[in-house]
Amino acid sequence: MLLRLLYDPKLAQASYLVGCQRTGEALVVDPNRDAELYLAAAKAEGLTIRHVTETHIHADFLSGTRELAQKARATAYLSAEGGQDWQYAHAYADRAGFTSIRNGDVIKVGNVRLEVLHTPGHTPEHVSFLLTDGAATDRPMGAFTGDFIFVGDVGRPDLLERAANIVGTMEQAARTLFRSLQRFKKYPDYLQLWPGHGAGSACGKALGAVPSSTLGYERFANWAFTAPDEESFVRTVLEAQPEPPPYFAWMKKLNRDGLQTDVHQVVPLLPPERLGAALASGHAVVDTRGTRAFAAGHVPGTVNAPSGRSFPTYAGWVIPFAKPFYLIVDTEREGALAEVTRDLRLIGMETCAGIFSADVVKGWPDKGAVPQMTVQEVAPKLAAGEVTVLDVRGRGEWTEGHLPGVENIHYGHLAARAAELPRDGTLVLQCETGSRSAIGASVLKAGGFDNVINLTGGYNAWLAAGLPVEKEAAAPV
Repeated sequence: MLLRLLYDPKLAQASYLVGCQRTGEALVVDPNRDAELYLAAAKAEGLTIRHVTETHIHADFLSGTRELAQKARATAYLSAEGGQDWQYAHAYADRAGFTSIRNGDVIKVGNVRLEVLHTPGHTPEHVSFLLTDGAATDRPMGAFTGDFIFVGDVGRPDLLERAANIVGTMEQAARTLFRSLQRFKKYPDYLQLWPGHGAGSACGKALGAVPSSTLGYERFANWAFTAPDEESFVRTVLEAQPEPPPYFAWMKKLNRDGLQTDVHQVVPLLPPERLGAALASGHAVVDTRGTRAFAAGHVPGTVNAPSGRSFPTYAGWVIPFAKPFYLIVDTEREGALAEVTRDLRLIGMETCAGIFSADVVKGWPDKGAVPQMTVQEVAPKLAAGEVTVLDVRGRGEWTEGHLPGVENIHYGHLAARAAELPRDGTLVLQCETGSRSAIGASVLKAGGFDNVINLTGGYNAWLAAGLPVEKEAAAPV
């Protein structure tokens, strides 16, 4: 048997290639849209992909199950569990080449056996796959747990309500998740766990940064297994979950219905003189340079979402979904154009109308800037009431500790809540390190705020300086 992890650090998303080296066939679990990645990985191992499956209808990235199954001429397996309220659309699931799977079903990949386990809670249809290497033993080696069990955490049960707007589902989903965990405890301690996400994913709140674990280790190291009872579990799993980006709701729908387009589609590079019209159109123009470069000088009206490890998350907050948008990209960096557009398509951002080279900023006559202040400069002004500081982190982060008297609005909600913010006086934005607040500052600047300053170093710098903080009691579920 061969098992290979294929991890996308920007999505914090794990896919798995499982192969039987005797027969040369392989299966992929939870592929993203970049089908060529999996085809190349299988070819490098001398395998042919014959099976494709996924643990559930994903919310944080577009599934590649359909495209990979078609390109590999493989059979795709979709969960038929969870009832009729949230299932794969018939137009997707009933097409030729797709097979429905339920609890207890088995997928055979040569000598490798994957048993389907219905593990609801994160979503009603969620399944895990119990893997047995039949060439070695009749006992299971491990389980692909998707968004059921992570290293140090479990999948959040609130996304159907908070992202997909299915009201009244999260408490019942939390109870369902607790019961799924209790049933899963019957498996042996040595069982390896291969989750669908790692640290940085918004599908949980405390995911570990190691790629796998064992059930025995999670029994004492994972808070979800040590919760004393169901009520305590429900209360803990629902509190302080990170805010889901708005594109999550679209992902649920598109993954249910089976959207397919080319993840490597070319977006046109536009001449600088087209930028004025792009700005006048009212569509988002997103500058993907780093926050420091943007702060030093940018085209007024543009919003900053720096390319890099967190780019899909940043972009998912500041780019309106399913509407035309434009990008400014450092085209002198090799591969930058392909990388940025691929990152966006992995989260369903299909509507980029064009890209401008970052050189357009150099030639722009009246550049904007985002002023910066240190904690040593802000602290006395905050105490004297000379500035308004706004914490733009997640609500859970703010609850755990924040600057004295400082209110909280997530940076992704600033545009929608701009009317609540003062336009007179000085407004200082603050996050954990200064990155998200820099993005928030760009959003407000693009919205006509002239009084916005970014706090460099953010909350971490405030703590390092030994300055006072406040904490809040967690809001009741």
